[in-house]
Amino acid sequence: MRIVDGHAHVGSMRFIPEQFVEGVARNLFAAQAGASGRLHPTLAQIRSLLLSQHQDHNADQLVAAMDEAGVAMTVLLLPDFSHALACPASLDSMAEEHSRIRARHPGRFYVFQGIDPRGGKAALDLFQHTITDYDFNGLKLYPPCGYSPSDERLYPFYEFCRERSLPVLLHTGPTSPVLDFTWSHPSRVDQAARDFPEVPFILAHGVVHHREDALDLCAYRPNVYLDISAFPGILHPLGWRPVLHDLFRVGINHKIIFGTDWPLFSMTSGTKTCVDQLLGEGGPLQGVGARDIELIMSGNIERLIPKAAQSRAAPEPVARLTAIA
Repeated sequence: MRIVDGHAHVGSMRFIPEQFVEGVARNLFAAQAGASGRLHPTLAQIRSLLLSQHQDHNADQLVAAMDEAGVAMTVLLLPDFSHALACPASLDSMAEEHSRIRARHPGRFYVFQGIDPRGGKAALDLFQHTITDYDFNGLKLYPPCGYSPSDERLYPFYEFCRERSLPVLLHTGPTSPVLDFTWSHPSRVDQAARDFPEVPFILAHGVVHHREDALDLCAYRPNVYLDISAFPGILHPLGWRPVLHDLFRVGINHKIIFGTDWPLFSMTSGTKTCVDQLLGEGGPLQGVGARDIELIMSGNIERLIPKAAQSRAAPEPVARLTAIA
């Protein structure tokens, strides 16, 4: 089976603000308050652990994890935090770095370029540049930085996406506590989805946060999809498995996209474990039709990406492991 990870990031502090990671660390530290019976790491230890997940500057560890899990290709997302947090580099230099990373690992990555609509014409020019000159494959939005995905300042970007048949992926739900959750509800994209019916909109983490609202949009807006990235973090009394079991049986498998949110969970479950738990015996995909499984694991995302068929020259994961060995 061909597997494409529809949601991942380069695990590098070159592309993520330190404030963002600091906020995540404080959240994890606070979550220990209700636990007892064992020693808990300090805030400094949690911060150090998170930083250690973000030293894969060339995506070599990511590719190794893909090979181990049998993942042929991955969508790399480059968010634009520049209007909300202090960023480690300029957005155009980070885009150039992602182009270099993709050249380092030919045939393994799609790239969705992030922008903030408050960047105006300069942001639009940069986005168009990444599509036409770097051959990037879509638009990434991060509304918790402080804007609605239906903000009309985004409409020139959506128009360009419509002309080029490019998908738009937007973060939904909570994130690092240093950002604003006001704009990250799935319903915020509804107006844009109505105004641009030819543009595919992907609700990132759509099964993790605001599930019912995300499902409604996917079921009743023909151009709205969701990815299941970060599914091990689903909040449910019985864990994530029954949630995904039900999701795969409500009739929208043509709208669901597999994703991991790498490097999240890379030190616990990891990409291979995520794939094995989904596809293995007793997993939530057991009993689902083969065609639906193919759509979820690769078909849906590649159907939305222009020229995806031409990008299928990825080396077989097993052959790549042999070459590395």
